[in-house]
Amino acid sequence: MTSIATMTLFRAKALDRQVLHQKLADWGAVAVAVSLPWSTTATGILIVLWLVAVLPTLELGALRRALASAAGGLPVLLWALAAMGMLWADVSWHERLHGFGAFHRLLVIPVLLAQFQRSENGMRVLFGFCASVVVLLLASWLLALFPALPWRTTEFGVPVKDYILQSEEFLICAVALFGIALDRSRERRWPLAAALVILSLVFLANIVFVATGRTALLVAFVLVLLLGYRYFRWQGLVAAALVFGVLGGAADLESPYLRARLATSVSEFRAWEASDAPSSTALHLEFLQKSLSFVASAPVIGHGTGSIGEQFRNAAVGQSGAAAAGSVNPHNQILAVAIQLGLVGAAVLLAMWCAHLALFTGGSLTAWLGLIIVTQNVVACLFNSHLFDYTQGWLYVFGVGVTGGMALRQRDSAKQ
Repeated sequence: MTSIATMTLFRAKALDRQVLHQKLADWGAVAVAVSLPWSTTATGILIVLWLVAVLPTLELGALRRALASAAGGLPVLLWALAAMGMLWADVSWHERLHGFGAFHRLLVIPVLLAQFQRSENGMRVLFGFCASVVVLLLASWLLALFPALPWRTTEFGVPVKDYILQSEEFLICAVALFGIALDRSRERRWPLAAALVILSLVFLANIVFVATGRTALLVAFVLVLLLGYRYFRWQGLVAAALVFGVLGGAADLESPYLRARLATSVSEFRAWEASDAPSSTALHLEFLQKSLSFVASAPVIGHGTGSIGEQFRNAAVGQSGAAAAGSVNPHNQILAVAIQLGLVGAAVLLAMWCAHLALFTGGSLTAWLGLIIVTQNVVACLFNSHLFDYTQGWLYVFGVGVTGGMALRQRDSAKQ
């Protein structure tokens, strides 16, 4: 009897420790989500602490199932291709390892899928991120309305990091909140729905009047169409396009800032080849043109991991203006992978995005939030290499990992 009681007590203590580690891991993920809009240093430290907490709690069977799935296995396959790509790269090992480092965060996706397929706390992570971005929104408006405040910034109305990231975070939250408001209105919870719509509009107003990323405008159009189709099918799609056109025209008339941003883009595009001054648009177009030629010269397996900088340096020899600019970022995620790993790597990247989209085909709130995260990343990656950017890359990894795990948990519950 004594031995049985001792064994029972031992198992109870082990179970308590397991539950404690699981709670620490879940709250660690919340802490990472809260830190993402604010500090890269804090995010890096918190990710390490989260990994220390989560790895002992993972069941090998759950992790194996995540790796065997397309959503969890394809990110690891892309990482493995990048590891092999170092073998045929004709650059220094420093550049190879630096290029390989951009792929490491993909390994976290199956870990998050396994964690939040088991955990009930995934929504806390999403709420923590949204609450953090709301605080950032408040700080942005305060700096815009009271520019004399003693807060050091490099850009108007941008408290931390940059306007590109800020406008993308605000857009994700705005569209997510508007979708939730539609759900609450169907439940006739009108006060809550109205509050969510107002907060969504405050996010959008900041994008229009304070700090606009040009890529965010295109992403906004795609997400509005997606919102209309999700709730009202084809009629909603047409209505969403009309509403976006009307509101976009009104925003252009009422916001000198937005109008100037768009006019600058048009003028830079027209002056791309006529001017020697390397404007932002000219550089993007030049990088696109050169990147396509790099892929064409090694189409199957690419030039190897870490080879982007060397390709641009070689192409800039004897050039002037925008053509003389070097880069390690072609500002297109597909090309950033294809230059290094060829069409094989690009195919795996596209398959990974498709697998992640497939996680969110249902009509639940989780599916809607995951769909926003993947769609935003895919569209933005046509003009940026966001999976290789620090904050945007981790935002995608945690966004897909958490919402994907929640979606898998819901499917498991539906089968029971």
